[in-house]
Amino acid sequence: MSTHSLYAWIKKYGPQASHHQEVFDQDARIRQLEKELKRVTQERDILKEATVFFAEESKKNTCS
Repeated sequence: MSTHSLYAWIKKYGPQASHHQEVFDQDARIRQLEKELKRVTQERDILKEATVFFAEESKKNTCS
């Protein structure tokens, strides 16, 4: 058994396992929220660019 395996086992099942599980769950939730924030930010930026594009197209069509 390697030292890393023993450490992982103690972390998962040892006396403070519930604390470690909470920290793991929080870290997973943070990663999930960061991923979602990145996606929503990209969507927002695309919509901003589309708004500018269509506003310019609208101006071109009304001026012609």
